[in-house]
Amino acid sequence: MKRYISLVIGVLLIGGIIFLCRPSTSIDHIDEIEELKYRLNDSLSNALSDLPTTERMEQYIARWMSRNNIRGASLAVMKDEQLIYCKGFGWADKEEQIPAEVGHIYRIASASKLITAVGIMKLCDQGRLTLDSKVFGPDGILNQFTEIRDKRSEQITVRHLLNHTAGFSRRMGDPMFRIADVIEWEELDTTPTADELISFQLGMKLRCAPGGSAQYSNVGYLVLSRIIEQVSGMEYEEFLQTNVLWPAGCYDMHIARNYYEERYPKEVKYYGHDAETIKSYDGSGKMRLREYGGNDIRGLQGAGAWVSSAVEMLRLVASIDGKPNVPDILSAESVAEMKRINRDGDYALGWARYHANSGTLIRTGTMSGTCAYIESKENGISYAFLTNTSSYRGASFTNSIGNMVHTAMSRVTEWPSDRNLFVSVPHEEADSVATPENQAGDIS
Repeated sequence: MKRYISLVIGVLLIGGIIFLCRPSTSIDHIDEIEELKYRLNDSLSNALSDLPTTERMEQYIARWMSRNNIRGASLAVMKDEQLIYCKGFGWADKEEQIPAEVGHIYRIASASKLITAVGIMKLCDQGRLTLDSKVFGPDGILNQFTEIRDKRSEQITVRHLLNHTAGFSRRMGDPMFRIADVIEWEELDTTPTADELISFQLGMKLRCAPGGSAQYSNVGYLVLSRIIEQVSGMEYEEFLQTNVLWPAGCYDMHIARNYYEERYPKEVKYYGHDAETIKSYDGSGKMRLREYGGNDIRGLQGAGAWVSSAVEMLRLVASIDGKPNVPDILSAESVAEMKRINRDGDYALGWARYHANSGTLIRTGTMSGTCAYIESKENGISYAFLTNTSSYRGASFTNSIGNMVHTAMSRVTEWPSDRNLFVSVPHEEADSVATPENQAGDIS
């Protein structure tokens, strides 16, 4: 008996020593970082950007919002990786009379693809995959998909998915926004899983051979989400948060939820451009607004499901731009690879457009209830502009946002040069907090 007790005690002692001496996991390390780091959304306020030199810009934005019936928006501006301005406009939730503050978070639609692409590049930096890794087929990362109609699909690489040259057909429309139809077509009892949607896509012939002409594909980025899970052994959201977002200082980015009642703290209310309803994504047959139950926003995953504030989007951009002031979370090689375009018509990796002549990267996103426009310049002003309202013009409306912000910022006589809101809050106390009523312009 004594020998048994001694053996148990010995095992416990050895186990305790191993536990105490073990290397810290990434999550342990990130938890420590979380406690120490400056949290942007909790620390910033509109009042900190009440600047005389930006009043004319704010008036222009307010008038534009009024003309386009935009309920709420957020603008963050960065120069040389320093956050110099950030403010919310209008209403975060008009019915509840909650003014838009800089810390509010928004669905960012296809701007989520930038986050997914960074996650893929992180795995490349870790040596766990390459951009030329095959995705499907016996030797592919996702070799569990065995029913493939077009054998050319076995030639699809990670790079093809990132730059939208996988060749996926859109003959049946975009299945990620036709969930109720997929349920009917596939005779499913419940909302299709990510793998069921991918299988549905693989059941069609390719539009062209992989590596051919680019055609925008949300399914491609759903596949990338599954690649991240397969390679990392973690849930998509968890991997991105612990390996990309938290190390970049972005602590309030999440995968969206589908209904207003499920919204995150500080998340805005979304307003579609009309009151049209569609069949619910859950197969119940109920008619719902596209932005609240019509589309499966959460199911978009890496194609379009993230929520973020404008300032945290800029913080992520500063962490992948190759500049020295904010430490990058990717290698210099991966940063350069993300904006490499080898032929006209192709997409940059995760970005929507790259203009080499001006050194400008652009990422947009739009769906019912939200629009996002992010512009990063190698030299000069970078910004993120998010709205909680969509336009009947659809994706083309994001170009109007870019033109509007450029025009609005041209009215700024002088940007502040002596502060960086990424790392500290000015000591001056504001006299009052702006509300939609006392912001310049009428946007009700």
